[in-house]
Amino acid sequence: MANTPQAKKRIRRNDARATINGARISRIRNFIKKVEAACESGDKEAAAAALKAAQPEMARGVARGVLHKNTVARKMSRLTRRVATL
Repeated sequence: MANTPQAKKRIRRNDARATINGARISRIRNFIKKVEAACESGDKEAAAAALKAAQPEMARGVARGVLHKNTVARKMSRLTRRVATL
């Protein structure tokens, strides 16, 4: 258990940040799922539109420090390749 006021505040802040970051990651995952669902259905226009919407969200996750830049780069590359092969 935290003994100092500073440590107690860190616990409060970490919990708040974890909630916010969890929501951000969930939002990014939902955008990715939309792209994958469009790819599964074979609708190239919908997949391209979903990819165009997902890319800024993924980049925002990197900017906010929620995801590592290489992770996002890899996911973007794979999604782009999947959409292009439709």
